[in-house]
Amino acid sequence: MAAAALTREGGEDAFRRLFRFYRQRDASDLRGVVDFSAPGGQVFRSQLSVSSVSDQDAYRAGLQPVSQWKAYGLSGYPGFIFIPNPFLPGCQRHWVKQCLKLYPEKPNVCNLDLHMAPEKTTDLWGQSKEQLRRKGSSKWEPRSLLEKLRWVTLGYHYNWDTKKYSANHHTPFPPDLAFLSEQVAAACGFRGFQAQAGILNYYHFDSSLGIHVDESELDHSRPLLSFSFGQSSIFLLGGLKREEAPTAMFMHSGDIMVMSGFSRLLYHAVPRVLPNPEGTALPSCFDQALPSDLPVGSVIEHSSDEDWQVCAKYLQSSRINMTVRQVLAEGQKFPEESGTNEKGQAPSEDSYHENSKAKRHKPNTV
Repeated sequence: MAAAALTREGGEDAFRRLFRFYRQRDASDLRGVVDFSAPGGQVFRSQLSVSSVSDQDAYRAGLQPVSQWKAYGLSGYPGFIFIPNPFLPGCQRHWVKQCLKLYPEKPNVCNLDLHMAPEKTTDLWGQSKEQLRRKGSSKWEPRSLLEKLRWVTLGYHYNWDTKKYSANHHTPFPPDLAFLSEQVAAACGFRGFQAQAGILNYYHFDSSLGIHVDESELDHSRPLLSFSFGQSSIFLLGGLKREEAPTAMFMHSGDIMVMSGFSRLLYHAVPRVLPNPEGTALPSCFDQALPSDLPVGSVIEHSSDEDWQVCAKYLQSSRINMTVRQVLAEGQKFPEESGTNEKGQAPSEDSYHENSKAKRHKPNTV
């Protein structure tokens, strides 16, 4: 296979070579990409802690009972858990709406803050919804502010200059996302997980995410949770060194990934966003609206038809990923620092997301 042959070449490290291979727009050899909808080979069933999450709490988070989830591991990657779409029908719509309408609101931080006045980024949804609703299929149409969104940070805001979190750059973490994360973590054996920081990534068909390790959290004993919605992607999971060739896998809408233990500090990247494999504008998991009888205490909220039409138009060419992490261990505090710029942000958008116009791909260090 072409991908396998690349890992044996000299020069660039094996991870970079495979990143470039899957980044190519005309890459047609995807036979080596792991598909968890048809598991086999190095994929094995992984056990979940079914008793750790009540069916009621799962329903409140918009999830199926844990007993109905399927979970998989990968040989050679202890601590890695892949859960293909465990969401109840209609519930993915809630998280998409939150990522587009609520979570980008101030005081949360986004990439647009780098080059726009604060008053210009206070209502990205309001400024974009009419433009998105009218949007046709031409790629030459100007992008709305929402379509220019690349990342949003929640809770403890990552400082892109120092590559650290700090106690004095923090805003309240969204309670609905915290509850969802706690249930997923508990089902994977991590009861007591605290959702303290989040990075939301917004991808289009020309986007990618550079090679990096998530190591800035002070507590690496807690897992990294990843939730995907919208179009599909190829995810590369490597080793402790970039010389180790990564394993490529598909991520589809609703899929959840958990990186813990040995896999918590492995190199990974997203070289490519792919159209939904069903061949439709949106994955079929978005066909159903939320049921009218949500359970008492549900964190899931109904969306208006108008709001969902805007979200659906956005998703036709986009993918949203939510990553949630615990920064501090129980009782742990940040070390004292001096001279820190608490509001330091990414020096440029392309140091995080890499697009087709970038001359070269820079590694991401989130």
